[in-house]
Order: sequence, then C-alpha cells, then structure tokens
Amino acid sequence: MTAATFAATAALLLTACGGDESSPDDIKGAETGSPSASESASPSTSPGVERPAIELPSSFQLTFENWKSSDAKEQAVLNDAKEELRAGYAAIIANDPDSEAVAFYDTDSGHAQSKKWIKSYTDKNVTVIGKLPVFDPKVSLLDDGSTASLGYCTNETDAYTKHRKTGKVEGNPKDMDPEVYYLVTLRKSSQGVWQNASVRSERGECAK
Repeated sequence: MTAATFAATAALLLTACGGDESSPDDIKGAETGSPSASESASPSTSPGVERPAIELPSSFQLTFENWKSSDAKEQAVLNDAKEELRAGYAAIIANDPDSEAVAFYDTDSGHAQSKKWIKSYTDKNVTVIGKLPVFDPKVSLLDDGSTASLGYCTNETDAYTKHRKTGKVEGNPKDMDPEVYYLVTLRKSSQGVWQNASVRSERGECAK
C-alpha cells in the first residue's frame, strides 16, 4: 500500500462531497445483523470497565462481517475497534462532534483525527444513510502487549450522505472503486480498553 491516505478516525464515508480519496466524506464501516436504535455496545472484555451504550438508527446499517477471532486477545481488539467505529457514525448522525463515546474509544491523538472526520460531515450539515459492510478484519498484536494493528475493508456501494435541510442524497461517483482498505493502530489503555491511535486508508486496496 502506498503512503496510505488519511482517513479520519474509524473509517471513511462516501466521497459524496468530493471525489478525492483523501476526502473525509468517505464512509467507514458497518455491522452484520439488523442495527436498531436500541443496539448497544458489545459486552465488555475488560471486567469492571463500563463501556458507553451506542445507538444507531435503522436508516444506517453498519454491519461487521466475520468480525470474530478464536484468539481472545485479538477478539478484544476487534470488539473495541468495532465500537469506536460505531461511535463515530453515531456522532455524525447525532450531529455531535464532541461525542463522549468517541473520546472513550480514542487516544488523544486518535480523538483529534476522529473529531476532524466527524466535523467533515457536521460542518456540511449532512448525515449518513444506507448500508456499510465492514469485512475481512486482520489483527496483529505487538510483543509489548499494549499495541495492535487492525486492517479491514468497507464497501460503500449502498452507503450515502443526506443533507439534513434539503434532503439531498449523494453517493460515490459510479466510476469510483467502492471498496476502501483501512489500517488502524490501537493502544491498550490503563483500563484495558483498546483505543484508536491513528487510521490510514487507501481506496481500491482491498484483497480481491
């Protein structure tokens, strides 16, 4: 992968507001199943740590395909990375760039990146709708036990932005590759929460 394109926290969204790959208007990720307003965070993998409840409306289906590992440590990384991504999209939909849930799942540097990505929507008064599958996750744990990398892909074919005031819906140009590869660096907090430290992306780099 070339110098990976900056992609505000957790994932990109459709480049509906601009065709540049580095546009923060790209869509990030999704979860398999039927997301609803009552959907909450995954069960805590760190005893004693209360994770924030995150709700997504049925109008935006963030689906995570095969987001499982037989290794408990890798699964813990997947669980928290999933919730960070859900928190980011929930913040966009709620028009809340200062979301406490996002801050919970980010390091200081990661949060600055996430907030910039969220504001790329809220500043334009747009939200997200449709379906965004997140798939093919691959976790690598470093020897220090407190750092991990996570690669995954998203498919933006059925994901769109919607202007809150006009109702105008936009998606990616038809000639744009809908698949985006993400590479996330995560750090384990003193509470045992895997937090996003940085996210990079490259359109069209998902394995075929």
